[in-house]
Amino acid sequence: MALVGRREGRNFGYGRQLSYAGPQALKDLFAGGHFATVKAHSDRWQAFVRWCRSEEGPGYNDARQIDRRTLQDYAAYLRQQIQQGELCIATAQNRLSSVNRTLAALRGNQDVRIASPSQALGQKRSTVRHRAPDGQDRQQLRRVLKVLGERQHERVAVIVLLARETGMRLREAILADLPRLQREAEHLGRINIQDGTKGGRSGASAPRWVVANEEVKAALQLARHASPPHSRNLLARDESYAAFLQQTVLPARDTLHKHGLKGFHELRAAYACERYEQLTGHVAPVNGGHCYRIDRDLDQQARQQISLELGHNRIDVVSAYIGGRA
Repeated sequence: MALVGRREGRNFGYGRQLSYAGPQALKDLFAGGHFATVKAHSDRWQAFVRWCRSEEGPGYNDARQIDRRTLQDYAAYLRQQIQQGELCIATAQNRLSSVNRTLAALRGNQDVRIASPSQALGQKRSTVRHRAPDGQDRQQLRRVLKVLGERQHERVAVIVLLARETGMRLREAILADLPRLQREAEHLGRINIQDGTKGGRSGASAPRWVVANEEVKAALQLARHASPPHSRNLLARDESYAAFLQQTVLPARDTLHKHGLKGFHELRAAYACERYEQLTGHVAPVNGGHCYRIDRDLDQQARQQISLELGHNRIDVVSAYIGGRA
């Protein structure tokens, strides 16, 4: 446990600094695991701490001072940021949700929270993508891969490539059965993404076939080369998924950000936009395309196919990757 004193002490026993206490409480809450989740909540908590210390904030450095009025003031500040175009709705909602989660971890209860972040902000987030995804430019992608290689992040470079060329999620790229995928690519001309899929799907109930073009085959070849000895995926035989995330993936994220890649999910969206263009002959809506106006059935078919390839099986979700029907 990270508690340094009794829970009724400063920051509920998690130390003297608000910035330190939040992440420590989250680590306790998630029992030392879920590193990516803890980091995401911690980063958003730090934004709240910065506001607390700013001229607009209350000047608090002790979580015991935070009450519902404090959170309402913070929501008002975020609303202003949205109105000024400095923050998107989804980011603001995520920040409020993370403050809720972190305060609950610190306090050991949910007595102080924003009941509905969307109502507090007065706006609902959009599930339709309006910003073109990072990673569509293949020259940019090559630069990122080169830098990752130079910094000995070969396995992260493979994840980037698999996400971009096949639409895999982060977990799917890490746990992919590389020998099987390579055999399927060579003999069938397509691969079935089964390992590490969301919800624990085995693959048998919802086949997820992706065309294995030359780019996919090259990505799989690089992945096999980067795979540790005697392993079928990107993990060493004595390495856990959680340890790989914390020690290898997270340190490389700064490199991605510095080279214009917001995250691995952006690469899935870039894949989806490219597939939409291949399937319809029109650029994706988020890139300025208007296929829906020209051929509604073709747009519908493309969205259905992309939803299968991304592992969603829900056509409405595709708008979050390629844009809406305008």
